[in-house]
Amino acid sequence: MSAQPQAPSSQFDTAEILGGLYGAGIIACKGGFERAWVQRLREDVDTLFAEALQRPGGALNRGPNRYYVEVHPERLRGFVDIASHPWIVAVCEAVLGPDYRIVEIGFDVPGPGAANQPWHRDFPTPEATARGRRLNSLAFNMTLVDVSEEMGPLEIAPGTQWDDLSGRSDASGMFPDKALYPRYEARMQRKMPAMGDISARSALTIHRGTANRSNVSRPILVLGVDAPDAGNAARHDLQATRAYWESLPPQVREHMTCRVVDQLEAIVQMHTIEGLKMGV
Repeated sequence: MSAQPQAPSSQFDTAEILGGLYGAGIIACKGGFERAWVQRLREDVDTLFAEALQRPGGALNRGPNRYYVEVHPERLRGFVDIASHPWIVAVCEAVLGPDYRIVEIGFDVPGPGAANQPWHRDFPTPEATARGRRLNSLAFNMTLVDVSEEMGPLEIAPGTQWDDLSGRSDASGMFPDKALYPRYEARMQRKMPAMGDISARSALTIHRGTANRSNVSRPILVLGVDAPDAGNAARHDLQATRAYWESLPPQVREHMTCRVVDQLEAIVQMHTIEGLKMGV
């Protein structure tokens, strides 16, 4: 399983990457993977999702008929292609530095009937961003379908990764007061990527999934990457068997924060977001 050839990571413009993520808070690489590659990845995700639904705690509830599942890298045939993709590498190095850490691989599945989510960020603003004005984590997304209006596309409010929600959110610091919703609705961009597209965003940029009014699911792969000081690995449980770990290319292995185990263990999903369970 291989992705289509790409330019070396050094060919991507660092200023453009930083400008996009420090400005709007989201950037994209159109056609980063071939459609046939994405279709094979979809097969793996469908298998893993079916398994997760059968296992207690295997799939996190993110709202009505909306789930998140964290998975083992070696269960995805395309993991090495993702982790070594030149655009992904270039973005990580530009924003997070040469010692960036891969801490999460999983997928979201908004199924038919999924409701609008409340506007939110994925975790509280860290000190590095609130005071240091530095992004120290990124979320990469790869859609596994061609997204349409009916499928409940992501809506994002550009520039809001810098919003100070102190005293203007719930106790978690992730869900803004509804008095701020007009700000997000005025800025809102609706994203409808096609199979093969890759996006990178700050998970602090205010966003929401919207209602899926179609009769199909809209699965999307998630890769979480940290700067060395971010600490988001504590929310996840990346694992690799010893044989798989030793088979990884050094340029992938040196950037992974994971446990090396003799046998894969069921992942206890830790990144629960209580405020998303009910939907809107």
